[in-house]
Amino acid sequence: ADRGARDPHSAMLSRLFGREPVSPKVKENGAYLKKHKGLQSSLNTALNAAILAQGRAWPEEVDPRAYMAAALRVLPELGPQLAALDLEHLLAARVLIDIGQGHLFKGWAPAGKDDDRKRAFFAQVAELERAYPGGLKAYRDNAVERLKEAKDGANPFDGWTPEVPTGERIAAGSDRFFALERVGMDVVGHTAFVLVAGGLGERLGYNGIKVALPVDSATGISMLEWYAQWLLAFQSKAGGRRKVQLAIMTSDDTHAKTEAFLAQHNHFGLDPAQVVLTKQGKVPALADNEARFAREGGDVYSLETKPHGHGDVHSLLWKDGIIARWTKMGVKYVAFFQDTNPLAFRAFPVMLGVSVKNKFAYNSLTVPRTAGEAVGGIAKLRHTDGRTLTINVEYNQLDPLLRATTHPEGDAPDASGFSPFPGNINVLVLALGPYSAALKASGGRMPEFVNPKYADGAREAFLKPTRLECMMQDFPKVLRPGDRVGFTQLDRWLCFSPVKNAVADAAKKAAKGLPPECAASGEADMYNACAKMLAASGVRVEAGPTVEWQGVP
Repeated sequence: ADRGARDPHSAMLSRLFGREPVSPKVKENGAYLKKHKGLQSSLNTALNAAILAQGRAWPEEVDPRAYMAAALRVLPELGPQLAALDLEHLLAARVLIDIGQGHLFKGWAPAGKDDDRKRAFFAQVAELERAYPGGLKAYRDNAVERLKEAKDGANPFDGWTPEVPTGERIAAGSDRFFALERVGMDVVGHTAFVLVAGGLGERLGYNGIKVALPVDSATGISMLEWYAQWLLAFQSKAGGRRKVQLAIMTSDDTHAKTEAFLAQHNHFGLDPAQVVLTKQGKVPALADNEARFAREGGDVYSLETKPHGHGDVHSLLWKDGIIARWTKMGVKYVAFFQDTNPLAFRAFPVMLGVSVKNKFAYNSLTVPRTAGEAVGGIAKLRHTDGRTLTINVEYNQLDPLLRATTHPEGDAPDASGFSPFPGNINVLVLALGPYSAALKASGGRMPEFVNPKYADGAREAFLKPTRLECMMQDFPKVLRPGDRVGFTQLDRWLCFSPVKNAVADAAKKAAKGLPPECAASGEADMYNACAKMLAASGVRVEAGPTVEWQGVP
């Protein structure tokens, strides 16, 4: 401990202490030990464990002072384990203990037993630390704040009044539609596309990745091949001089399968260099209002983790350097789409045209929304302090917000028969300049919320562990003041028919007069959109009979 602070291990000590390291002179009868009772015993215990752990011979790359500092930090919770832990394990343990997670080490077997499982635990902790912007400390700190707000019943819309937002409602096939489409086609070659594809098709009764599902049974083309064909068409229309970039956000469930599916089909004609996969991680589950991390079942060596939400797509594009790379390539816009809504690509040229004409930093594709429909609505919110925010408001929040402010009738239709607040479908176009600037300012962090299910009226206990979540459509909260936010509304038949429900669930929705949104309806809607476009172009298309299949019309 008498050696100077500035040496090859300075960076490691800085990680341990969180500041420029200082090595105090520790003497057995010195003033330092008098101020820190019990330190001598702790030093001896840690030293013995450290020597034992290193086989009584320190490798050159390990600084015994750094090991000792970490060992002392975790000694009360992890003292019996020191002989089995290396320096990186101790650093991870220090992070957990510093943020109130010492309970995770209770019930561990003594050193020499279950060591492989302990190493697996620390590997999981290291991965969680890397995945979250700011690491686990930032996650825990944010969780404490959000959990307190939830317990106190804080209203996220307190002080805000909703207004009908600014945007363009465009009839398919109109002169305005074609004019904007032409403007959009001028920039489509400078647009990168992002596919959000982190889920499996379990709700559909399908165990594979959803992008492998067929768009229709006439051609058998998969969703991913359909998207690749559109990108190649855009590329060709732009002159073929630049390759349209595609990023795919995957998850633990879909990453390997998506890689294999692309390789198996030679990337469907795309150059592998123009496709990048970025994998979404998970976050620790939260057991209580103190944001203590939950264990996985009865396993003392495993943390329960949960998905963080599709808002991670923004963080990943920033963290993985994809935004920086696209900026250097001259990309001007970034277009986001979901995994099983193949009609969305028919809207992108018009959306891009709307973004160019209106100088929108953020543009949501929307559809006419039936009042009360379980679809979020885009609203312009005005705060009592003068701020404004155009953003998606979830359907279960929109009605009470309207009733409490300007619309005593709540979520009701206007003269058009639809809600004045257009329905959000999570298809987005963002201008790269403002997008990149906002991500840089936030460090890639997204606004988060928590939705615990309480087991008691006092909101002290949870029915099951919860977690922080984020949503991709909340990005306007990250944008800078002055960045313009708006929407493009098109007819539902042209741009929105997702495939997300099993047949039985789809039949129940259809019985209520709602879109069934299953594989059969998605296929029929594809044919219907093609027929309508042909008819609008002067082609005679005969209408077939309406049929019902297992309750789905």
